[in-house]
Amino acid sequence: MIAQLLPAEIFAFFLVFARIGAAIMFMPGFGDIYVPARYRLILAGGLTLLLTPVLASGLPGLPPSPIMMTVILFGEITVGAFLGLIGRIIHSALHIAGTVISFQVGLANAMTFDPVVAEQSAVTGLFLTTAGLLVIFATDLHHVMLLALAASYNVFVPGVMPPIDDFSQVITRLVADTFILGVQFATPFIVVGLVFYLGTGVLARLMPQVQVFFIAMPVQIFLGFVVLALTIGVILSWYADQFPEFFSRALGG
Repeated sequence: MIAQLLPAEIFAFFLVFARIGAAIMFMPGFGDIYVPARYRLILAGGLTLLLTPVLASGLPGLPPSPIMMTVILFGEITVGAFLGLIGRIIHSALHIAGTVISFQVGLANAMTFDPVVAEQSAVTGLFLTTAGLLVIFATDLHHVMLLALAASYNVFVPGVMPPIDDFSQVITRLVADTFILGVQFATPFIVVGLVFYLGTGVLARLMPQVQVFFIAMPVQIFLGFVVLALTIGVILSWYADQFPEFFSRALGG
């Protein structure tokens, strides 16, 4: 009955589309909420049309029952979501850095909607995540994600249940490494903020009659923007170097 309702060629197309579509849904730049769903669907469909003839010989045949078909499709969606989440988690390093920076420069309460993370974010986090997306597409780092998606068929064979336990361990380790990377991006601001707070503390002790808070806040914001102007190029260059390295490390490369 399945063979009559669903030809093998169409099944192969949807099998590839399940993995690619799930990955596109989570990848930074492709799966963000400001990208219309129709464009994401067109991109996933176009990539599927390109890859299906190449991968046809390695794809499993039409399963004998709907239950087996559901299991196979679930495995492909899981692999695609895993690949997409890797890029999303790595990109969150800039969001972490922006949040830490906002606390150090006195802009923690300056919140705005960040479409990259789909939630309220500090303005510095919005700036860094948007600049990071620009770097990804300007330096062709998005090709790293797409090539990894195509090469994943050599590692995760279609029709075989993916190693869910290994996926969870990789994601856990990647989240920890990404958090460390985000804090490293914000290290100059942490150092400047520590020195500034020590200085204002000493000033408050030496001159108690001075309203240190009203004097320090504008200076703190000004110093934060100066440091950001001096370090933004280094942060984005470092991010461009670390993105493919983290992606390869997460996939065991």
